[in-house]
Amino acid sequence: MRLQRFGKKGQPFYHIVVADGRAPRDGRFIEKLGTYNPLTNPADIKIDMDRAIYWLNVGAQPTDTVKALLSYKGVLLRRHLLRGVEKGALTSEQAEAKFQEWMEAKETRIKAKISQKVNLRREHLKNQQEAERKIAEERAQQIAKKRSANAPSIEAEAPHSEETENLPASVE
Repeated sequence: MRLQRFGKKGQPFYHIVVADGRAPRDGRFIEKLGTYNPLTNPADIKIDMDRAIYWLNVGAQPTDTVKALLSYKGVLLRRHLLRGVEKGALTSEQAEAKFQEWMEAKETRIKAKISQKVNLRREHLKNQQEAERKIAEERAQQIAKKRSANAPSIEAEAPHSEETENLPASVE
């Protein structure tokens, strides 16, 4: 079990496949189990859980990355619980209840992470707008000071210019 890379340069997208170890990375495969998009946050992972468990039970060896993805989606936990059912340690209802409880906890953690990220982004934008507003107010104050400082000199020069206009041409 491994990843097959797709997508253009700098924008990877992967298929999770079962392939013979001798086949090239992006070459021939036996079965496609799902997809993995690492560009989204959280990463978008879609896996056919039943087929993945089947291939693990048959002896397929996942790469480290695929093993991490299977663990993240709960495939390895479900396989572990199903083996417990086979051995008689659990009933299928108990195993399913444990798995559903784990999935709900996982979903709440993911939603909390997403909402925390959204809140941080909002807070950052709010702080940025506040900083920009302060800078704009300071600039407006500086401009007002310059205008008030320049205003008397303009008024003082204005009568002087009128006097020069009224003088006879010979004086100029």
